[in-house]
Amino acid sequence: MLAAMPTPLPASEIPQLVIMGVAGAGKSTLMRALAARLGWACQDGDDLHPAANVARMVRGEPLTDADRAPWLAAIGAWLDARRVEGRPAIVACSALKRAYRDGLRYGRPGLRFVWLKGEPAVLRRRLAGRAGHFVGQDLLASQIATLETPTAEEEVITVDIDLSTEAQADQVLAALGPAAATGPGDRGPRPL
Repeated sequence: MLAAMPTPLPASEIPQLVIMGVAGAGKSTLMRALAARLGWACQDGDDLHPAANVARMVRGEPLTDADRAPWLAAIGAWLDARRVEGRPAIVACSALKRAYRDGLRYGRPGLRFVWLKGEPAVLRRRLAGRAGHFVGQDLLASQIATLETPTAEEEVITVDIDLSTEAQADQVLAALGPAAATGPGDRGPRPL
């Protein structure tokens, strides 16, 4: 007798996460931790920036909405490709404005956001100790000024950056509930 094959999830139910927040919040670290625990695909959004954006940030120049548009489109395309593959996915992306988050949400009903929230002094300390990244302390003030705090209607999972990475991941998994059980080897229907 043949074993029953798992039922593929409809594309609308493929869980996807965006780990959002300003520079120094720990987006990439949490993304990697969650991807390791869940077995989901992951992508650091910083790696999808056009070269011109990276050059601006290296010079300490904040990005404009126009600068961010192709970057956000690339993140959306990456998420869409994972959905077509039937793979749950996580991406680290600042997603500072509501319009950016709404743009990423459009046509992606399985997408949820996790906001890494923290105090500016903690963020400054973290950035002071960070080496080898093109976003430094000089851009933090502009990112904080640009950040539009997620509203209750956005249903964003808010996580304190003062928690350990393990505790942050535990909090996200608890908030996701059964959706967190949907990994690459398990395609049973588990809506977010």
